[in-house]
Amino acid sequence: MRSRVRPWRLSTKTPATLEELSRLDNSIIRGWFQYYGCFYSTQMRKLANYLELRLCRWARQKYKGLAEHKRKSLQWLRYIAQSRPSLFINWHYFEKSTIG
Repeated sequence: MRSRVRPWRLSTKTPATLEELSRLDNSIIRGWFQYYGCFYSTQMRKLANYLELRLCRWARQKYKGLAEHKRKSLQWLRYIAQSRPSLFINWHYFEKSTIG
């Protein structure tokens, strides 16, 4: 699944908002979670971690204040995940953010 996520090149889509990224990717991610989630929950957690790390990288490239701060971008993404858990489907499946 990582090999399917890698070509999305999330970090290069800096003009897009977080909502636009979620609309583009949620249908595919939802399908994976529905199909594989019952039997491979550990692999799905790894995929969720990978997606969140990609989103953190996107945030560091989009926002100057996060540019060289990995921890700050992780905290920012945790805040977004807590305030809007339905934005990305993997945040819905794992109540708490799986980052860190």
